[in-house]
Amino acid sequence: MPVVNPAYGETIATVPRSSRETANTAIAAAKAAAIDWAATPVFERAAMCVAIATSIDAARGAIAHTLSCEQGKVLAEALGEVAKAADGFRLAAELVKQMGGKTLPAEDPSKLVLTLRQPRGVYGVITPWNFPVNIPVEYLAPGIATGNTIVWVPAPSTALVACALMAAIEKAGLPAGVLNLVVGEGATVGDAVVVHPDVTAIAFTGSTATGQRIAERGAGKPLLLELGGNGPLIVCEDADLDAAAAAAAGGAFFNAGQVCAATGVVLAHASVVDRLCDKLVAKAADQVLGDPLHPATTMGPLNNAKVAAKVRAHVDEAIAQGARLLHGGRARPDLGSDLFFEPTVVRDVTPTMRLCREETFGPVVPVIAFQDEAQALTLALQNDYGLSVGVFTQDIGRGIAMAKAIPAGIVNINAGTTWWELHLPFGGGSGKKSGIGRLGGMHTLEAMTEIKMITVTLPG
Repeated sequence: MPVVNPAYGETIATVPRSSRETANTAIAAAKAAAIDWAATPVFERAAMCVAIATSIDAARGAIAHTLSCEQGKVLAEALGEVAKAADGFRLAAELVKQMGGKTLPAEDPSKLVLTLRQPRGVYGVITPWNFPVNIPVEYLAPGIATGNTIVWVPAPSTALVACALMAAIEKAGLPAGVLNLVVGEGATVGDAVVVHPDVTAIAFTGSTATGQRIAERGAGKPLLLELGGNGPLIVCEDADLDAAAAAAAGGAFFNAGQVCAATGVVLAHASVVDRLCDKLVAKAADQVLGDPLHPATTMGPLNNAKVAAKVRAHVDEAIAQGARLLHGGRARPDLGSDLFFEPTVVRDVTPTMRLCREETFGPVVPVIAFQDEAQALTLALQNDYGLSVGVFTQDIGRGIAMAKAIPAGIVNINAGTTWWELHLPFGGGSGKKSGIGRLGGMHTLEAMTEIKMITVTLPG
């Protein structure tokens, strides 16, 4: 498969297009390694995770350069992502040493009841292209630390950086078969992993539609699914507008808006919407769109033609339906490829527009004005997704009340929708299209293990 630089449309490398047979071979290798790796002492597995982190740190510059060239994000963001991947392995190393079981009371006085956590076995991990180093590590590090073996299928459009990350992990000395990288099309190798009877559990980050197919194909297996988001950022009349504008713009323009927890739509009180829009336009104007390797660039291209077409369609449709374009709104092929899209601010969006209803996944800030708190909550509750929400208000009581009322996995008060740290829970609210389960810190380690109860009949 060709590896294409999204900034210039040039093929910079090729990677294998693996078959189902290759996936089956990887699964067999993971199965063969599973018993020995599960039996490896916890402190040895933790030490291996630290060694992997050190290896990633040593290769940080090279991995980040590949990431920037292949995915399109600016080099500074790529360097930060690789650093966080190393942190993810260190975090897993520390947390796995803290995992413990319990002793439980029993009605029968002759019984000692205890629980412990064991790895699930062979894990299938399927990951996306928007954060192709850090998101895989959110599964790989906890999975390795807890004694699972893994078959990893990365997104085809960022398979080269997956190979670079795999090389760093292999260099650390991870035993053969513990982690197996399979590069290919998701419909082929991803599906082979999901349905294989020797794959005992599935972890996936990506679109809601693909997640639903994986849930159907992998029915009956433990699933950890982190899916789409379209989080509203609510700006009340008493909000710090400078902070709200910075958060909204940061959530929309970071990684060119290709973030599951990106600013999906800004809901601004009518009394502050004009001032907020002025600040958003200024933030958009400050962005420097261009070559992601150039030190002055703050935003690179979109990753692929499919997402670029969706961004253009959402913006064009909104304007045709009466929304007002305040800034940007155009593709910029003059910068090197058709995948460059200007940082964009659109106001007077309505809830029925696709720009509001769907996950745009591009550098766009849609703005809707609301009259009162009840209307703001109504608009927020109409959202089909439930991943992450931001609320800006000086009234913390009101912020907490709104947080409780909105069915999202994360609500950040006086911070943007993208705020999160590696050790904190991350996932969607029930009844929404944002997934199943929680990533982050101990939550992932617990999800990738299962509880075993052991009873002992005491003598006498």
